[in-house]
Amino acid sequence: MRYIVMVMGLLLLSGCGFKEAPVMQRYSIAVPPLKPLSDTQYRNKILKVSYPVGLGSVLNSSIYYSYTLTDSGSYLNACWSNDIGKLLQGNYIRVLSESGLFRVVVPFSSNMNENLRLESVVFDFSHHIRKDGSFAVVSIQFSLINAETGTLLKTKKFSYREPTLTTNARGYVEATNRIMAKLSRDLIEWLR
Repeated sequence: MRYIVMVMGLLLLSGCGFKEAPVMQRYSIAVPPLKPLSDTQYRNKILKVSYPVGLGSVLNSSIYYSYTLTDSGSYLNACWSNDIGKLLQGNYIRVLSESGLFRVVVPFSSNMNENLRLESVVFDFSHHIRKDGSFAVVSIQFSLINAETGTLLKTKKFSYREPTLTTNARGYVEATNRIMAKLSRDLIEWLR
């Protein structure tokens, strides 16, 4: 009994029981709308966008940082508003729908029969903090597949490195959103 009273007393004196945890910040991908294109080769095609495949644990809602190739972690008080795979897939669908490249763009879970399928592999989607600076890094490979024949039409890897204004999660997310705007424009141009 005396042991319990001593432990309780120490906890009260240290203030551990009264400290408030910092608020969890949730971030999302925000890409500005793009202008629709006219007269594209896939104008009458239906595109299904597959859920991205991630290397490692990169596709959960954690926001990852690294100091070296082997030293990494995730922010404790910041996360993505959803699983990053869902955020990426939703962004691809929205951007490609707005682009006018295809008749319709749907998620892979749709029952609609597609003509084309877009698959992606996420190699890196993290905050790199190094001696030479702090950077948002995004590296994603896309493959456009003819769904009717199973033939690979084309594939391309897009890699970006954008300096962050701060070394915290907010600075990383702001830089990542700038990258995603570039990636969206480059993806449309590549698919065109």
